[in-house]
Amino acid sequence: MPLFVRLIGAALATVSLVWAAACGGGGGAPVGPSVPTATERPIATTPPERPAEPTPSPEQPPPPIGTGTATMVGAGDVGECGSPGTGQTARLVEGIGGDVFLLGDMGYPSGRMDDFKRCFDPDYGRFRGRWRSVPGNHEYDVASASPYYDYFGAGAGPNRNGYYSFRAASWLVLMLNSNIPAARGSAQFEWVANELRSQRTRCTMAMWHHPFATSGPNGPSNFMRDMWQLLADFDADVVVSGHDHLYERFAPFDRDYRLDLTSGLRQFTVGTGGGALYRPSTRAPNSEVILSRFGVLKLVLEPGFYEWDFIDAGTKASADRGQAACH
Repeated sequence: MPLFVRLIGAALATVSLVWAAACGGGGGAPVGPSVPTATERPIATTPPERPAEPTPSPEQPPPPIGTGTATMVGAGDVGECGSPGTGQTARLVEGIGGDVFLLGDMGYPSGRMDDFKRCFDPDYGRFRGRWRSVPGNHEYDVASASPYYDYFGAGAGPNRNGYYSFRAASWLVLMLNSNIPAARGSAQFEWVANELRSQRTRCTMAMWHHPFATSGPNGPSNFMRDMWQLLADFDADVVVSGHDHLYERFAPFDRDYRLDLTSGLRQFTVGTGGGALYRPSTRAPNSEVILSRFGVLKLVLEPGFYEWDFIDAGTKASADRGQAACH
């Protein structure tokens, strides 16, 4: 056989091996620390059809890293009357600068104006002017969550729809509403897609109330799957949620709950602001740390990377900290 024929055949075989390696299956979930009462099992058993690929143009160069540093601190599920955790977490927040994020369920038990005034305002009202909030399911116990929007005002975003964005130094932060439609074709989904196209940044974070994945008793929120995929399509980095009254940190994962260290999103669940704490009911894939303690999450958003620090309200010490690069 002529030499050039043998060379071409070898090259084609090499390309086939590289293609097969690139298209292989995803990695497995890390085992992580043991948790009492938790049993490891997959959350999603039959993933739905993957939606048509939207959005980013592969020809676009990556956005610049940017400059500046921003600090954000907060938690969800704060306003439970009589809970010692509400005052404890508020005192932690008072000693930390930056924006205060509130991840929903500040109006226990029924989202009425009286609930905000009696159970939330005495400890957290002092942070008006610093806070950035998203609504929780308790806010929507009242039709259209009207008392929530009246109480938080500009801190709940414009137009009383519960979703908005802002810049924290070089980061794009999306504050979203998981109580209203967020699937492909919804007004919120299209708004987020437009924000991601028009405000290209190297680092992006989203916050909403219901966690997409969780080891807690409320279970995963599969209705946020399309939103998760949209964020991944635009190389977003972090999602922060509340709703389950515990702290949980995940390794980056994709819309089907598979470990994805290349383009997956890292989720933090921080429902630890004062509501009665939960024990985990399972062990979700990719869960790395679970803590049933009152506390707040401090995020330092740097150009090109971020640092996290979950601070225990009882000890006032760090209980989980680390850092990671943006995509």
